[in-house]
Amino acid sequence: MRHFWNLLVSLGPPGIFAIAAIESTGIPSPGGTDIALLAFTIARPADAFWYAVCATLGSLMGSAIFFEIARRGGERYLIRITQTGRGARFRAWFLRYGLLTVFIPALLPIPGLPFKMFAACAGAVGVSRTRFQIVLAAARIPRFAGLAYLGSQLGENSTAWLRAHIWHMLALAVLLFAALYALIRLADRDRLQ
Repeated sequence: MRHFWNLLVSLGPPGIFAIAAIESTGIPSPGGTDIALLAFTIARPADAFWYAVCATLGSLMGSAIFFEIARRGGERYLIRITQTGRGARFRAWFLRYGLLTVFIPALLPIPGLPFKMFAACAGAVGVSRTRFQIVLAAARIPRFAGLAYLGSQLGENSTAWLRAHIWHMLALAVLLFAALYALIRLADRDRLQ
């Protein structure tokens, strides 16, 4: 696995594309896209823009594959993976809040936010492919652009900065979720009147 990782790193932007695509299909990658993106931009700050673009495109492609797998499995697949415990809670959240549950974990690099479960819910309940990809792109573009910028500007101090600001990102996630949820409710109310 180490040899494979070194090969991807040596490829530059296409390597980060591959890492993002592999991770987004549901296959865990060593270190994940966020860490890889930081490592790549720290090593070659001049290519930060291309790393961000390739990470975004790879993530969108891999997530499209994951979404299709969940879509083909349909409601039966969703019921099987979300019958009890956390899975049942995630399903209930998705059914209540919709694609907001995909947007927040796709936007913020906070470990433990369950993006895959919400993406599976979106595919299984038949959310439009286009809507899913638009929401995902709206989240991934600023996430990966921000990480690439951070890596190119702070270098080795990037991960320390992220660790030091994890609570700020969690607070931002809660505030962003509340604001977007309020806007969605307001739009729904206006549409029903």
